[in-house]
Amino acid sequence: MNNTIEEAKNLIKNLLPLIEKRDREVIVCPSFVCLSEVAKLLQGSEVALGAQNMHYEDKGAYTGEVSPVFLKEIGVSYVIIGHSERRHIFGEKDEFINKKVRSALEHGLSPILCVGETLEEREKGVTYEVIKNQIYGGLSGLISENVAKLVIAYEPVWAIGTGKNATKEDANDVISFIRKLLYEKFDKTVGDNTRILYGGSVKPSNIKDFMDMDEIDGALVGGASLNAEDFSRIANY
Repeated sequence: MNNTIEEAKNLIKNLLPLIEKRDREVIVCPSFVCLSEVAKLLQGSEVALGAQNMHYEDKGAYTGEVSPVFLKEIGVSYVIIGHSERRHIFGEKDEFINKKVRSALEHGLSPILCVGETLEEREKGVTYEVIKNQIYGGLSGLISENVAKLVIAYEPVWAIGTGKNATKEDANDVISFIRKLLYEKFDKTVGDNTRILYGGSVKPSNIKDFMDMDEIDGALVGGASLNAEDFSRIANY
């Protein structure tokens, strides 16, 4: 919940000249009220548009919610689902998140399913159990043919906005575990082709360390994305 419409427009105007055409995809996810204006600025660019959340129903008596149909009409391609703040502040559970994932895929949107453990869970040694429950819960009812557009983001909750980082080895190990879960739930093709991102205090100074790891396919960037120079350095690392 950052940036007014004008602030978002200025951020994109500053960002676009800094993004190099490279062998990677760059996505920006402004707040709902900024999506339409940002979409106009992104036309003809190499940068895709994402939303921070969505409801699973097309329409109805869900005051304050946003439909995947609305997002598609604006030009949204990606939607973040199950972000740790949605889980821990707003109480979203795996069953609810699963409905959103399935709805996004049905509407041709690419869900970025976020999973990750809290500091308490990490200290209890249950990281892998938590991740497995979130992956299996979030992807319940889906089959291999459904998930071509799926993206997963591992974001250890204790490393978001705290300045703390999982080590690159820790992040790589958990992401490797997630990939094995995809092998088990679907097949090797799905596991190999699903992009799995790391999110948790990603900065220009540490992006290369994470991206040098063989299991990490990209980054879900938080605070650093609010600065065009910082975000471009991450995207162009």
